[in-house]
Amino acid sequence: MPFVTADDGAQIFYRDWGEGGTPVVLSHGWPLNSDAWEAAARFLAEHGHRAVAHDRRGHGRSSQTWHGNEMDTYADDLATLMDSLDLAEATLVGHSTGGGEIVRYVGRHGTSRVARLVLVSAVPPLMLRTDDNPEGLPMEVFDGIRAGEAANRSQLYRDFADGPFFGHNRKGDVAQGFRDAFWLQGMACGHRAAYECIAAFSATDFRPDLAKVDVPTLVIHGDDDQIVPFEVGGKRSVDMVDGAVLTVYEGSGHALPDTDRDRLHADLLAFIDS
Repeated sequence: MPFVTADDGAQIFYRDWGEGGTPVVLSHGWPLNSDAWEAAARFLAEHGHRAVAHDRRGHGRSSQTWHGNEMDTYADDLATLMDSLDLAEATLVGHSTGGGEIVRYVGRHGTSRVARLVLVSAVPPLMLRTDDNPEGLPMEVFDGIRAGEAANRSQLYRDFADGPFFGHNRKGDVAQGFRDAFWLQGMACGHRAAYECIAAFSATDFRPDLAKVDVPTLVIHGDDDQIVPFEVGGKRSVDMVDGAVLTVYEGSGHALPDTDRDRLHADLLAFIDS
């Protein structure tokens, strides 16, 4: 399996599909891994692009380090991947926590290797409610996730998959296979990494990073997202990036790479090829 080595020696797993074409780097959500993007990676590779997707440290097949489970290190790991593969004119696509990762990458490393940005159900600008972020979610929401992670994370992932992550609690129409894949990928994530990543995705302030985005940006968000509510995430992010385009999936939830994959694939391809 292919890996790149981070500055601290952590091994970061990645997949690299497609022959030639402009690169598209796909960053996954919590507590998943690059398998969450496998359908999009195959689609993009089959349509002439180079699809690269990595497992964030602590997740999937990457090293389960005790340290570095925060956004700065995630972004630096992504920079290691981009530099090692010498990716240029890349489109960065981030779902949920992955949206935070790619925005923090821009904030720390700039856009010399980046042509476009796509935020899908993404956590920026800031999920946590603070004095200067009254639109955010209360700390109790994230403390509850931490409590579930500490007490019985297997059950937590079942509850997320059967409920708000896919929106299965709305209509009960999400395939069992999608929900099982979420649980399986979650259990492949290191326990400490999963626990610490809750703070990384909820309490990291991405507003300064969004201010540094200077490439065409597409923001895609479902207006029934129960994990990163539209009003907390996509609706505000698009206002913070000059020229960003917002696409709202009416009635859709958080897990757009699965529940709305055909539409998402088409929107990604149209934006990348524009």
